[in-house]
Amino acid sequence: MKDTFRFKQFAIEQQRCAMKVGTDGVLLGAWAQGGQHMLDVGTGTGVIALMLAQRYPEASMTAIDLDADAVEQARQNISASPFTDRIEVQHDAVQHFAEHAHEQGRYDAIVSNPPFFIDALKAPNRQRTMARHAVTLTYEQLTEAAARLLSDAGELSVIVPSDYRRRMDDAALFSRLFPYRVCAVSTKEDKPPRRYLLSYTKHPRPLEVTSLTIGSEPYRALTDDFYL
Repeated sequence: MKDTFRFKQFAIEQQRCAMKVGTDGVLLGAWAQGGQHMLDVGTGTGVIALMLAQRYPEASMTAIDLDADAVEQARQNISASPFTDRIEVQHDAVQHFAEHAHEQGRYDAIVSNPPFFIDALKAPNRQRTMARHAVTLTYEQLTEAAARLLSDAGELSVIVPSDYRRRMDDAALFSRLFPYRVCAVSTKEDKPPRRYLLSYTKHPRPLEVTSLTIGSEPYRALTDDFYL
């Protein structure tokens, strides 16, 4: 895995992050609905925050992460980008961050590529466990925090493995968030979905269901503003 991943308008250094730039993060950054004020939960390298800042040139972004090394890496990447004046990186857990919702304000868009392993054997590396296993951020904690932090018309967007879609839907419903957009992501046209891009809102809306295949023309169109 190379230490530097270059996009059209910015570059990502990732030596200090457990989770490197991958298809999941790029898909979410290209697909998520943005807004004037946005929050990236578990920012890691900062790639999703940077993609949203590129897509929404008038918006401001707050990016948070519990891992101190990831916070420093994200700050490095953002300071070297054209969007440095619009993205603030904070070392914080979203559970704590949400406790001060009245101070933080409300967000039009919250995005997260959350840890997803729940029952699996944990990795021996602490950083990788934090990034991949739901020991520091469960789906329930994420949706509960989002419900407190979202503006009335705001949208939470996530990407999860197909096996975990039901868990995310259940967690959102428990937090009184309603499914709005669903995109099933497959690796080949004739294969079942491997991932789901999901969004939730505070008030029910007509459900929008789509699908996407990695490498297809719609996929290339979605990511064309970013990949070299």
